Amino acid sequence: MMYFLLGILAPIFLNLLHMVIGVYVVVARGNVMSLGFTAVSYITKSIGVVFLLYLGIDIFELEFKIYVPLLSFFWLMTHFVEAFVIQLSLIHI
Repeated sequence: MMYFLLGILAPIFLNLLHMVIGVYVVVARGNVMSLGFTAVSYITKSIGVVFLLYLGIDIFELEFKIYVPLLSFFWLMTHFVEAFVIQLSLIHI
């Protein structure tokens, strides 16, 4: 259950949150603000994934051979989805 919560749902939720804010910034504020948000987003996502790694491996003692690839895969896939959705929101402006 913890593998599902921390390895799948947590990265999906965090990247969904960044995606919603990113689309808002692109549509409401424009490209220059979007570039700044992208830089800040990179830092906050990095902090988020390091925190999830710490939480899963150190606190909940999940097996890192299962947890790290699971977290990495869903983090990367949702990151790709976020990039395409934000790119599409730029086209429709």
